[in-house]
Amino acid sequence: MVFSQSVAVGYEKFLSTSPQESARQSQSQKPVQDDRAAELAPPSQPAPPKSKAHSSEHYPVKSLIPLPKGTSARLPNIQHAFGTETQGERDERDERLAAVKKSFVHSWQGYRNHAWKQDELLPIQGGFVTTFGGWGATLVDSLDTLWMMGLKDDFEDALQAVNEMDFSTPKLEEVNVFETTIRYLGGFLGAYDLSGGQYPILLSKAKEIGDFLYGAFDTPNRMPVTRWRWEEPRKGLKQEAFPNALVAEVGSLTLEFTRLAQLTDDGKFYDAVQRITDVLDDNQNRTALPGLWPVIMDAQHGQFADVGFTLGGMADSTYEYLPKQYLLLGGLSQQYKKIYEATLAPIMKHIFFRPMTPDNADILVSSGVRVNRNAQVTVPDFEGQHLGCFTGGMVGIGAKIFDRPDDLKTARRLVDGCIWVYNHTQTGIMPEIFNMVPCQDEECKWDENRWLKFVGIKSHRIEGIPEGLSDVEKGRWVAGEDQLPRGFSSIKDRRYILRPEAIESVFVFYRMTGEKKYQDAAWRMFTAIENYTRTDIANSAIDDVTAATPRKDDRMESFWLAETLKYFYAIFADPEILSLDDYVL
Repeated sequence: MVFSQSVAVGYEKFLSTSPQESARQSQSQKPVQDDRAAELAPPSQPAPPKSKAHSSEHYPVKSLIPLPKGTSARLPNIQHAFGTETQGERDERDERLAAVKKSFVHSWQGYRNHAWKQDELLPIQGGFVTTFGGWGATLVDSLDTLWMMGLKDDFEDALQAVNEMDFSTPKLEEVNVFETTIRYLGGFLGAYDLSGGQYPILLSKAKEIGDFLYGAFDTPNRMPVTRWRWEEPRKGLKQEAFPNALVAEVGSLTLEFTRLAQLTDDGKFYDAVQRITDVLDDNQNRTALPGLWPVIMDAQHGQFADVGFTLGGMADSTYEYLPKQYLLLGGLSQQYKKIYEATLAPIMKHIFFRPMTPDNADILVSSGVRVNRNAQVTVPDFEGQHLGCFTGGMVGIGAKIFDRPDDLKTARRLVDGCIWVYNHTQTGIMPEIFNMVPCQDEECKWDENRWLKFVGIKSHRIEGIPEGLSDVEKGRWVAGEDQLPRGFSSIKDRRYILRPEAIESVFVFYRMTGEKKYQDAAWRMFTAIENYTRTDIANSAIDDVTAATPRKDDRMESFWLAETLKYFYAIFADPEILSLDDYVL
């Protein structure tokens, strides 16, 4: 997902013609289209009536919530002002950039040869799996990366394949609305913005899939059916949102639907997601942990009774999108600033923690908490997740655009925390889920016995431990038997599934500070990942980042090409490519 910030909000739209060019020009000054772009233009057809509910809807919207109008606010610069680099720095950067591109081309060719127009490649045996509607999730999700890397022939071949697809009818009975939104709608819109609007087919297909997904909002309270059996409303059946929906799947549709509304002038898409934001806003201080929303929400009634809170999986992007939506709307809606800032105090107090490490590193990890019957906040596991690594970038961007300079220190410690975890496994790769020992005072000096005691306390789930051992002795036995790196009290999920969250935040923080050590950290991360995940066909998830020779899992999610390699490439690219001042990522 890469959306241009160069939008004068209201109905006067602007597009950057390329990521290298930050000059902003009116959409009426359309970029010159080459023959292939014109070839891929969609057939002309009458535009649908604007802002009009579909006649088949059971619960049509009577009055649409309008997009904010007016002159975009003067937003602070996010990106560091980069100076002139030395020839040696340029040569090193170019070498690293070429290595990342080579990795992308390897996986992309594997996808083309073995899974073309399918959702996901099986990177060991070849073949494919249908996971997200069967419309070619990897193909669509990777479009903006293809463009950014200058792979224009592959980009246009992909568009030709897209031109032949019908996005009104998926191959699966049930569609995940969130996953479909971020991979397809985000894929089309990001490529449209990054290519400067040269290929109308991208916006046409975005509108096609947006219209399809809009049907999931046809419920009594206009909250979406997140796991949507799309054929049922076509048969005339009424539908309701779920009483136990994941908050991330409800609250993480704002960017894509808003951008679609901005580019098409069809206000129904903004209305759909703004109603969700209003429910989040209205309930933000009514949850068991005021300021935050629990993992599970009752979308059917717009309520939040669950007691588990995290910025990790199942909740993550609801929070991540708040400052990004503020940027996308040009600062014209203060609601997103208000909501975001209201999350920070409970996040800082309850979610982020400093772990005790052998090198006494000043880092933070994003965890999760529960609220008990006495309204007391408990931290059961001091658990970190790879998914939670987005927080460094989120807090950094929020610090810049909302003038919160002290938050930059927090952002740095979060980014450094994810880098620390990468650096301290046998493979040099971060696991999916892990636990660490919290500091007990501000000095936070390493205490070997305290670490071993934590390991021993958690060892009750492990079979084969000798009887009669103290917690410290158990911990020593488990750490040896389980190949547990010092600093980790347990590793619940040792996989790496080619995730992007850590490199995204490393990229963002590098672009905000200009500090080369973050490029160097990214290079260590990339070389470790490439070393352990590469197959003859592409790259694969692995089962254990603490093993000397991890087993490959024969899975390559679309975000490997769409996000992970995009950020690895961007951190070594010219800073004007994907400038944080020009694009919402």
